[in-house]
Amino acid sequence: MPAGFQSTLLLTVLLAIGLVFFLRAASKDRTTVVDVMSPQPPITVLDGLSTWLEERGWSRDGGDAERQVLRFKGKVASSQPLAVLLSVLAAIGSGCFGLVLRQLAPQLHWWPLLLIGIGPLAGAVYTRRAARTEALELQLLPAPEGDGSAIRLRAHRDELIAIELELAETLQLASDGSLLSSPI
Repeated sequence: MPAGFQSTLLLTVLLAIGLVFFLRAASKDRTTVVDVMSPQPPITVLDGLSTWLEERGWSRDGGDAERQVLRFKGKVASSQPLAVLLSVLAAIGSGCFGLVLRQLAPQLHWWPLLLIGIGPLAGAVYTRRAARTEALELQLLPAPEGDGSAIRLRAHRDELIAIELELAETLQLASDGSLLSSPI
């Protein structure tokens, strides 16, 4: 086997491995817990958070009065442009692999190019894995100084960032800021 074909085969296999890891990362669970404080009374903060969540499509899913927990659930849709991009990338990658196989085994004729049909499978896998029901929990904590409120939020990282960015001023929410400073 010539060196050019070996290196092309290696690069094509690495492309396929990268696509698999990208599919896994795109649908990975990124649930995070963050504590927020506010000088406002707990009922005002909880009401503001509940109203904001319901406006964004979240629905109440019960709670636990003893633990002072309020639960919400919401459907998360997959990104259709990303699904199309993944399908196109997978089709190109599998087409390249088919061309390499064609060069390595000419007796296969043009059959290896049918691997291009694998492309839409990547988009389908992403769409199925990324579309899911997410949960969000609000737990009332004892206020550190006796007045104001402290709330523990458990939700997807992106939703917590949206809460911190959009409600920080109106509800006077403050956290340690780790969500906004983290690169991941």
